[in-house]
Amino acid sequence: MRVNGTLINYYFHCKRQCWLHGNRVNLEDNSEDVKIGKAIHEVKKSKGKNTEITIDNIKIDKLTDEYLIEVKKSDADVEASKWQALLYLKVLKEKGLERKGKLDFVEKNKTKSTIIVELDDAKFEELELITKEIEGLLLEERAPDVLYKPKCKRCAYFDYCYI
Repeated sequence: MRVNGTLINYYFHCKRQCWLHGNRVNLEDNSEDVKIGKAIHEVKKSKGKNTEITIDNIKIDKLTDEYLIEVKKSDADVEASKWQALLYLKVLKEKGLERKGKLDFVEKNKTKSTIIVELDDAKFEELELITKEIEGLLLEERAPDVLYKPKCKRCAYFDYCYI
């Protein structure tokens, strides 16, 4: 399986979640948070052009002359969102398109509502390593151990991991 934005996001959020999703254990259809996130994307998509663009194995929320824009429901895991946007910037760069990334958070708790990310050479190289780590993780026979963190309570995979 080629590494996509969801896998990058899950890798930073929870390696177990990444492994489960990457190995086709999909429990997101039952998650209220996932449904809300999809609804937000549908509303944004209906309001503009250049939205929900598929390139290779990624889906970009919006593309402008200056930015690749990724819309997120919340800022619960900013680091995961940043790396997801960086992967998208890398794919665009490989296609000859240079952009900055803009993360727009609908619900903001800890950060401001918009964060700008840029793909430099160091991040490009780090992304290459992370992609290889994810590919290796997905080949493992067993999922990584459960995290036992407060954030797990809102995860789409909570029942799978804890019940």
